[in-house]
Amino acid sequence: MVSALGLLGILGVIAVVLVVWGVGIYNKLVELKNRFQNAFSQIEVQLKRRYDLIPNLVETAKGYMSHEKGTLEAVIQARNQAVSGLSKASANPGDPAAMQALAAAESGLSGALGRLFALSEAYPDLKANTNMAQLSEEITSTENKVAFARQAYNDTVMTYNTYRQSFPPILFASFLGHGQDAELLDFDDAQIAEAPKVSFT
Repeated sequence: MVSALGLLGILGVIAVVLVVWGVGIYNKLVELKNRFQNAFSQIEVQLKRRYDLIPNLVETAKGYMSHEKGTLEAVIQARNQAVSGLSKASANPGDPAAMQALAAAESGLSGALGRLFALSEAYPDLKANTNMAQLSEEITSTENKVAFARQAYNDTVMTYNTYRQSFPPILFASFLGHGQDAELLDFDDAQIAEAPKVSFT
């Protein structure tokens, strides 16, 4: 009888240890997921700032670049696609499809802005416009902040993915609602390795 109670006691202790261990894994996964979601919200703030600046930039350029209507419309269209991509990614940061769609939309927007800035070089009056210079400076500054926020996000995603894939968390991750890796946010580095450089001097 004593040995049976002792065996039950040992099994009870093992069960408690396993539950505490599982709770620890779950809590760590939740903590790391919350970190990368918070890091994504920092990207979201900067991208929204960038999107808010673009219509003013296009309106300023429109007064000087009447023959470049197609380019201006392409910038607005690319901006609207990026806004839509950000909205989907914000609903589920780390989701592979949403993050890839946002990255593609951002690459398209950066390409359209690059073409606008390149064309603006042919318009001396536009280059001399103080409003255009200020907006361009703000967009460049925002691009730099996006790059830093994106790096922070990717670092936290890498930490989450590494922990989720390690042993023993990988045994429980799917069961605990963490069934897939979070997606890194990679923009087309060849196209937007640097913020557009614009000289208005």
